[in-house]
Amino acid sequence: MNVTIFTSNQPRHLALVEQISSIANHVFVIQECSTIFPGQVKDFFNRSEVMQEYFSHVIKAEKTVFGLPSFSSQNVSTFPVKMGDLNLIQKELIEPALHSDFYIVFGSSFIKGDLCDFLIEKKAINIHMGLSPFYRGSSCNFWALYDGRPDYVGATIHLLSKELDSGDILFHALPPKEEASPFVLGMLAVTSAQKSLVQYLENLPVLDLIPQDKSLELRYTRNRDFTDNVAKSYLNNRFLTKSYEKQLKNRKVDNLRIYGTDIEP
Repeated sequence: MNVTIFTSNQPRHLALVEQISSIANHVFVIQECSTIFPGQVKDFFNRSEVMQEYFSHVIKAEKTVFGLPSFSSQNVSTFPVKMGDLNLIQKELIEPALHSDFYIVFGSSFIKGDLCDFLIEKKAINIHMGLSPFYRGSSCNFWALYDGRPDYVGATIHLLSKELDSGDILFHALPPKEEASPFVLGMLAVTSAQKSLVQYLENLPVLDLIPQDKSLELRYTRNRDFTDNVAKSYLNNRFLTKSYEKQLKNRKVDNLRIYGTDIEP
């Protein structure tokens, strides 16, 4: 089994590559690279004191769950590009990666044009960090926590579509209800999603696709919505909410299909 992954270069993305490489003959990685020092280096988000403080928590949580960035296994071939350049790549440049059995998208920029059409035809699988259709767009698990809804932190594994986070759903994944900081909880959701996807690829169960019901949408967010003021408010308030553990413990979200892990809603 050969697998092609469109992803990024943070430890959580590298962890997916390692998970898939453990069950695949060969993994091709189209890797969009951004700074591994968010908040300190202006890149995807602004360089500011509040962003540096926020992302210090993110980096610490990611390190706790996934460790530091590292080299990939021998059965992995990587084609690195700058974040945002993906849609400028001619398909001929990545031709060896376009003959795989499965295609996975996790943490890449928004894919458009011929490449998007190709991946849709190949029934590419997208890992959306957020419970869709409730939270769609960018940084969805952050916004669920910002809204005081840790029970809506999770992941959606769905088919890639031309519209963002709109493809038919295969299944959802949830983090465990264990005591953890909100930042670690988000990373544990990533772990659950990756483990679930690996088990899905190993077993290939027949699952009816679930159309996304947009009438259930609670938030649709973009990168520009995550501002210094929003991050500051989160750090000062939602991050310390007293109802956090109770809401997580009593989590019950309707319209979910949990697959491949022992995590219950």
